[in-house]
Amino acid sequence: MRNKADRRRWGDRRDAKLVRDIDSMHFIMPLMYPNRCDNEAFMSETIDLTNVMAYLEKKNAEGHEYKYNLFQIMVTALLKTITLRPQLNRFYANYNLYQRNEVTAAFTIKKIFSDSGEEALAFIHSKPEDTLDDIHNEIYRQVSYVRKDGKDQSTESMDLLQHTPLIFKKALGAGARFLDRHGMMPQSVIATDPFQSSVVLANLGSIKLHAGYHHLTNWGTTSLFCIIGDMKKRPFTDAEGNTEMRMSVEIGLTVDERISDGYYCSRSIALLKKLLSEPELLERPLGEKVEY
Repeated sequence: MRNKADRRRWGDRRDAKLVRDIDSMHFIMPLMYPNRCDNEAFMSETIDLTNVMAYLEKKNAEGHEYKYNLFQIMVTALLKTITLRPQLNRFYANYNLYQRNEVTAAFTIKKIFSDSGEEALAFIHSKPEDTLDDIHNEIYRQVSYVRKDGKDQSTESMDLLQHTPLIFKKALGAGARFLDRHGMMPQSVIATDPFQSSVVLANLGSIKLHAGYHHLTNWGTTSLFCIIGDMKKRPFTDAEGNTEMRMSVEIGLTVDERISDGYYCSRSIALLKKLLSEPELLERPLGEKVEY
């Protein structure tokens, strides 16, 4: 039997609950700026990877078949940040503010690193008791499946729609946008749609590109996008003015500024940086609190 708090009430969606106790600003903003792309706030951070690299070296010395890497660390750190900072897991749809039921992450998998290599979609459903090991294993499972011979569920559905006669395509698009706004899209179509997740990640460092800005989309529900750039040594200066070259990575974060205020986002980034400076914390459950 479901708890009373888990029961779906009038106004809730299949994937989220309506936020009913909001202030006047959060009520007015979607009326004035209804599109997610009109409410983007972009932040850039340079992360010192000294402790992460030492942690990965120690972790991989244990002899795991599928090595631990920076991307898995980033996915887990973001999932833990969103779990502990739930306002990041909100979205606006059809002028209403919703709190998502799950904490999820999505990213694109390049099957083969070539100009003609196909892409597939990965979608991570996390639980509060998950740890870095759980996220590592799930990423390995999904990457292995699609690179071997499989397709994700959403791509299979899109392949079928691709062959729809031209006369129906505009109607299909309009109908899909209506269903999307009201949370009524068939699960088979959006099962691995990255823009239905808590956060979309783009690992541009894997293709030797720098981090930078990435827009949000009006389609779907994603209010947070994270770009991970290439790893390289950069200068860091301490309080005494001494400069040292350290391995680092730049990340770009784009957030729908309507879901929270600047202070909440600032504290959330502080938590993310704490987790990346002490990666051992990711061995603890995502729902376990962290002092920062």
